Amino acid sequence: MLGGCDARLAPSVPLFGAYFPFWLVCTAAGVIGAVVLRGLFIRIGLDDVLPWRLAVYASLAAAIGFLLALTVYGR
Repeated sequence: MLGGCDARLAPSVPLFGAYFPFWLVCTAAGVIGAVVLRGLFIRIGLDDVLPWRLAVYASLAAAIGFLLALTVYGR
């Protein structure tokens, strides 16, 4: 009845002595990746011509998080 709580169905990552769900790690990696890409975009001058910066960077963060979840965890 509590199959959703099984360790095989809910992958966790041990960080700093605690277990974090994989989606939280993917979200953090997506945000960090978007910040790094923003720095790169500013450096090459692409940031100035982006029409909706918030939507672009939020989409980049989501894309990085989703790609990490698909490639590392297969979900």
